[in-house]
Amino acid sequence: MGLLGFLPANLRGVVLVAPWILYLAVSDVALSLLLPVKTFAPDFVYRASSLIASSVWKWIQYIFEGCNGAHITFSGERLPMRESAVVVSNHVTWADFYMIQALALRSDMLGQCRWFAKIQLRMVPFLGWGLWAMGMPMVTRNWMRDQRELQRVFGGIVRRKWPTWLISFSEATRFTPQKYEESKIWCSQNGRPQPLHLLYPRTKGFVATVQHLRKAPHVKAVYDITIAYQQKGRFHVAPSMWETLKLSDLSGSEGYRFYIHVRRFPLEELPHLDEELAAWLEQRWIEKGEWLDEVKAACAVR
Repeated sequence: MGLLGFLPANLRGVVLVAPWILYLAVSDVALSLLLPVKTFAPDFVYRASSLIASSVWKWIQYIFEGCNGAHITFSGERLPMRESAVVVSNHVTWADFYMIQALALRSDMLGQCRWFAKIQLRMVPFLGWGLWAMGMPMVTRNWMRDQRELQRVFGGIVRRKWPTWLISFSEATRFTPQKYEESKIWCSQNGRPQPLHLLYPRTKGFVATVQHLRKAPHVKAVYDITIAYQQKGRFHVAPSMWETLKLSDLSGSEGYRFYIHVRRFPLEELPHLDEELAAWLEQRWIEKGEWLDEVKAACAVR
């Protein structure tokens, strides 16, 4: 990659990403071709799509960490290898998926990551069909509309015992100062605690996910992930998506720092009542905010 260092940043990004985009297109076609097979060979399609997805995601992760020098600081608990889990995380920026993929790669679960995605993506040729073939939950964020889709996704995990990380950003949208102010107003009006540096989490999807996946004996835990960024002492400043692909020294001369904090909670120890599960998630967000406040304080003194 030394020769790429002499190229202008945008050209460097194109040279790095163009082969990956071509491979992504081929992979989406392959995933789409698997879709008709899913009816009579669902286990085969799940395994095949997981292998394809792993190769796609590993490649772009290598661009981010290996080629562009992103150094991620991990803290918290060490996760078991190849354990199926429900994964919840805060949502700061598009770069968040790099943080979760880095963790999944180190836990040998990269290909088994399944993300909650917007249902509109289903209509995108090849890409949307590929996500459908993989078993991604395609949701509208309207709870009543999403119940049937979630039953489809949960059914494969529960009945067929598919290994998975079922990943959701529980705030349902990326953090912005404006959304933070709106979250504070909502919490004040509804008597809910406002977490620091976070939006108040939406609990219905989490509760439904946990209650359904209790029936899957191979799903052992909930992973609570907290993501943070800084650049040269400025808290929660992250590179744009294009910057993660074109800049050659993200954690060096560019001054970006990437943090991921992990907590593991055995599923069997979570509350059983819906209201208690919602309160449990709320408490995790309060604790996440406290950890983020510590990161912010550390950033300020550097």
